[in-house]
Amino acid sequence: MTTDYEIFNLGDFELQSGSNLIDGKLAYKTYGELNQDGSNVVVLPTFYTGSHMRNEGFFGSDRAIDPARHFVVSVNMFGNGISSSPSNSQHPQHGADFPQITLFDNIRAQYRLLTEKLCVRQIALVTGWSMAGCQSFQWGAQYPNFVKAILPFCASAKTSEHNIVFLEGVKAALTADSAYNNGNYQIQPTKGLRAFGRVYAGWAYSQTFYREQMYRKLGFNSVEELLQDWERDHLDWDANDLLCKLKTWQLGDISAQPAYGGDFVAALNSIQAKTIVIVCDSDLYFRPEDNQFEIEHIRNGELRIYESPWGHLVPSPGCVPEFERYLDQAISELLD
Repeated sequence: MTTDYEIFNLGDFELQSGSNLIDGKLAYKTYGELNQDGSNVVVLPTFYTGSHMRNEGFFGSDRAIDPARHFVVSVNMFGNGISSSPSNSQHPQHGADFPQITLFDNIRAQYRLLTEKLCVRQIALVTGWSMAGCQSFQWGAQYPNFVKAILPFCASAKTSEHNIVFLEGVKAALTADSAYNNGNYQIQPTKGLRAFGRVYAGWAYSQTFYREQMYRKLGFNSVEELLQDWERDHLDWDANDLLCKLKTWQLGDISAQPAYGGDFVAALNSIQAKTIVIVCDSDLYFRPEDNQFEIEHIRNGELRIYESPWGHLVPSPGCVPEFERYLDQAISELLD
């Protein structure tokens, strides 16, 4: 794992659950410089299996987000193995004993990083894919006066019940491995991790993707080759880290905080940021119908539906160049 990042020490960080994250650490990397009036801050949280390194696929010298013009803050969420996670925390919070983390916790920690360490007074844009997009929504509701614009793509402001069921499926595949041992494993539960990857692959792309054998465009000669690649990818992850973030995803709900008391519409109404939400029409877990409801209650919001058989993986850097241009156009509108 690269050490090309910085650590913001949170100390003993009180969580939404009421417990403390002991000696909490938030890993991040910045690109570019903060301008004189502090108006060029772009925050990129990380997605489910993402990191600050993988976020580099969403910006660059030829992109709408450009470190030559923007101060980019890429923040690793809790549980991804870089910021505080089950795998890198010490006793008594190592492994299965790591506390429950919510998106509220992540964003409160990110707010502290920005204001206490980086001296940021306002965010020009928060954007991201999947769970990073969920964090974009969370930023808009949790700190409505601090964020000028948000652009969640392939994400939601509240995790749907169908999405929760999908996550229960991959969780069950992982935890069925006897080596998992309720999270108290001595070696990684590799059978469970392989099963996790195989089940996930069925949800990541659309039915059309498989029917038209579009996996061949990725260099795979068969579905089995694609599945084996998903297996190998998930073998690189710590099981407890995956399950920590999975629970955070399941608990996603911008209204699950004291300011709104579970009133989802009130939380959506509170978002003052100019908002563009992008969803893929064939995404199997972040559905356009959910985003349509959300956008109807965001005062400065717009929903854009991108048609593609690539499903949830359409934004994956380098996967679909046409989507990259589509995304950059929307980002430019919000930043310019």
